Amino acid sequence: MQRCLDLAKNGLGFTYPNPLVGSVIVYEGKIIGEGWHQKAGEPHAEVNAINSVKDKNLLSQSTIYVNLEPCSHYGKTPPCADLIVQMNIKNVVIGTIDYNSKVYGKGIEHLKQNGCNVVVGVLEKACRAINKRFFTFHKTKRPYIILKWAETKDGYIFPEERNVNKKPIWISNTYALQLVHKWRTEEQSILVGTNTAIQDNPKLNARNYFGKSPIRIAIDCKLKIPKNYNFFDGDIETIIFTEDEVALKSKNINYVKIDFSKNVTKQVLRVLYNKGVQSLIIEGGTKTLNSFIEEDLWDEARVFESENYFGAGIKSPKFYKNQEKAIKNRLSTRKIKNNKLSIYSNDKKYNI
Repeated sequence: MQRCLDLAKNGLGFTYPNPLVGSVIVYEGKIIGEGWHQKAGEPHAEVNAINSVKDKNLLSQSTIYVNLEPCSHYGKTPPCADLIVQMNIKNVVIGTIDYNSKVYGKGIEHLKQNGCNVVVGVLEKACRAINKRFFTFHKTKRPYIILKWAETKDGYIFPEERNVNKKPIWISNTYALQLVHKWRTEEQSILVGTNTAIQDNPKLNARNYFGKSPIRIAIDCKLKIPKNYNFFDGDIETIIFTEDEVALKSKNINYVKIDFSKNVTKQVLRVLYNKGVQSLIIEGGTKTLNSFIEEDLWDEARVFESENYFGAGIKSPKFYKNQEKAIKNRLSTRKIKNNKLSIYSNDKKYNI
């Protein structure tokens, strides 16, 4: 099962809206076939694993391992549960059930009804964790939310006075920046508030790493972001949340009207859910980050700390009331040259 998980990770950033799935086929203690779901619309992991087996006669005496319940419905590809039955594979080991309502136990039931010996729950926690985005989307009806920012040693994310040329102020180092761009290829969307978009004129793409750039999003109530900024270059699908009716349409730019007298964060997440967006990185600034923190609408926080000091300016967000709770919910800490990266989880449980 661990090999299934290792294979599944290869699809991160490429399989949306599908989950990450790896599959391994074992005959007499040896792996004779394996595969993973590489891209939405292409064959699923089980299909690739079965196709990789040279001697198909061995399948009836083999065991197929898969980290997620095989699908039982027709989508862009036929059901994997049907294929397993057709290939006469009698032993099936599954990491976790699929919480997508189109599957949710139906694949397992189909296998059992057709004479397969099915074991469910092997490395279940790890199998759920790898598809945290997929499960969060289907169980909570919103994207998986990652908060991300960089702060100085004294806890500031922006100085009291910025430099004269108004270029973006980098707190983290170039190695951290490349890692951030890698993260962008793994998620479906990225969001900033009006002030960050105006102050930094960000591209929010993945130019320093190989992969697809996320949908970029700005919350811009009064449409203050200048039209000659990077947000409007048309290179990436872009969503602007505003209170105004906007008749003008341009390449890859979509305006969505919401009611700013009501809860903005929930409206934004509802739109993204209806659009099928399973993950969202929020890159600031503090006001935007805090709006999600205050609503307890976040799942993970990734915080870079530099060795620099600002002495004054805009303070970084605080997502825990005390240091003890922060330490308790810290998943990992590591050094990236002269930066420290800490990753935290929200302790609110969704049974994912």
